[in-house]
Amino acid sequence: MNAIFWWVPKLFIGLASLFFLVWGIDVLVFSYSMDNPLEFIMYFFSSSMLILVSVVGLIYCAFRFFRRIKGGGETR
Repeated sequence: MNAIFWWVPKLFIGLASLFFLVWGIDVLVFSYSMDNPLEFIMYFFSSSMLILVSVVGLIYCAFRFFRRIKGGGETR
């Protein structure tokens, strides 16, 4: 039962990060259709921030999963 409680938060973070990564890429593609340069800059940098934070969440999950599978013995 303890293993389930370890995997669930990590999977939730990974899936949320994946969702926001896809959303950030969609916003980035949408930003190139803007006519107003100020709106373009705002959407461009906001999508870049979404993508950056999402990638960090995915890297966090990948390192935790890899450590757990390799036998790092992480119990928290």
